[in-house]
Amino acid sequence: MNKLKADPTCNCPTCKTPIAWSNRFPFRPFCSERCKLIDLGEWASEGHRIAGEPVCGEVPGAGPGPDQPRH
Repeated sequence: MNKLKADPTCNCPTCKTPIAWSNRFPFRPFCSERCKLIDLGEWASEGHRIAGEPVCGEVPGAGPGPDQPRH
């Protein structure tokens, strides 16, 4: 009575294609490298954001802004 369990499935976050959570999909939770890179680009261009207040007012290492005096 050995029953094979089906792999759990999820939808690709980019294109919503259902994929099995298995080694057949090495880019999981994405269906392909293309979808993975599209998602990465969205984060890099700030198309995706995590809601909430900024932790600090400045980005470390960004240097002074155009309206701030340089010392």
